[in-house]
Formats: sequence, C-alpha cells, structure tokens
Amino acid sequence: MIEVKNLKKVFGEVTAVDDISFKVKKGEVLGFLGPNGAGKSTTMKIISCFIAPTAGDVLVCGDSIMAEPIKIKEKIGYMPENAPLYAEMTVGDFLTFVAEMRGIDKMGLENAVHNTVELCGLCDVFYRPIEMLSKGYKKRVSMAQAFIHDPEILILDEPTDGLDPNQKHEVRELIKQLSKDKCIILSTHILEEVEAICTRAIIISEGKIRYNGTPVDLKSKSTTGVVHDVFRAITTGAKVQGVTL
Repeated sequence: MIEVKNLKKVFGEVTAVDDISFKVKKGEVLGFLGPNGAGKSTTMKIISCFIAPTAGDVLVCGDSIMAEPIKIKEKIGYMPENAPLYAEMTVGDFLTFVAEMRGIDKMGLENAVHNTVELCGLCDVFYRPIEMLSKGYKKRVSMAQAFIHDPEILILDEPTDGLDPNQKHEVRELIKQLSKDKCIILSTHILEEVEAICTRAIIISEGKIRYNGTPVDLKSKSTTGVVHDVFRAITTGAKVQGVTL
C-alpha cells in the first residue's frame, strides 16, 4: 500500500532523509525507530503529504504524493507527535468538526463519531472540554481524529509517548485491533513497543535506513535478547557486548 522510493529531504545544509526506500503492506504494523533527529518524523510528514521531498517519491495505494496529494490525504489518517487540538472544544464537538472536515455526510457523521468514541474509550469524557483532559485522554482524542474517516492507512508519530503503563496497554490493543484491515506506520522511542505490536521494524539513523526486518530477528542479534543493546549498536556504530550485526 505504501512504497517509498529513493526519498530524500534536505533542509539548508542538513540532509534529514538520505535516499531511503521501503514498502509497507496492508495488515502490517511497521515500527519506525531511530534516535532524535534521525529523520523519522520528516519521513512520516512526507508520506502524509504535509511536506514535499527534495527528491524521490512515495506511492500510496498506487498514487504518487507528487501527483495526487489531495487524493492520498483522503486515504491517510495522520497523528503528529504533538497533534493540534482545539482545547476549548468538547471531545464530541471536536470529533464532529473533524468528521465534517473529512467530508463525512450527515447520514454517516453520527455513526462515525459514535463508533470512534466507543473504540477509543472516550465515552466518559465526550462532553468534557479537551483542555480539562489528562495527557492520556488527549492522546486518545488525537488518535481518534486520525481514523474517524476510516482510512486505509494510519501514520502515528509517538502514539504512546508520555502515557502510563495502563494507558500504553490500551493504545497498543487499539492499534492491534485497527491493524487487521489497515496499513500502519508508527514511530516510537519505546523499543518494547516494537516487540508488543509491530510486525516489522525499520531503524533509521542520520537519515539512512540501518535495519529493516522483523522484531524477532532484531532481538536475536543480542545473545541476551536485549533490544536496547542492538539499537545502540546499530545507531551509534559502537561495539556492544553480546551483539552481532
């Protein structure tokens, strides 16, 4: 469903994304990993048609981001790391507004909002202003706006960052449920997230792909099964005891 082809993005003298290529299929949950400044968010913004690449292309369901950005945006649900929310609006009003902006007609709007609220566990805060919500609930609202239009593809930037263990579990279960008939890319700094919900992992560092494979294979590169050690070896080039690349 997604094919990234020789993608490059340059900001002034900084090459944020350096000639990367990969594919993601329906039913996959791709964990996009890397240290701060590696190029994860830039890549996701390009795929979502929020910024244009310097070179290369991305095909989404066969359409080029360069030729059909509006068409592609209709197929994608995007959750930025710090998703903008209208703090003074209630959860219900905000999601209704998003559904209307997404072009959902009046006949389907109520069902879309109701189903999304149920799925994200937002019933108890439906009438509450967003500014009064906890960080966990704000994350749920952010995710809800990303898939209220039932897109084929979800792009989630740090979906569990800052959540407590219980909230992380709930979001992970939601992602698993959504992945049954969607293509999902999520970026994360939390390596346990990859083992918990991802079917494949890509590690990017300094704009280049350093690893592309399954979480099981990634873990197997450490004799002790410590994924953090493997990640450090891949992204820093350092020799880490017990890790074979």
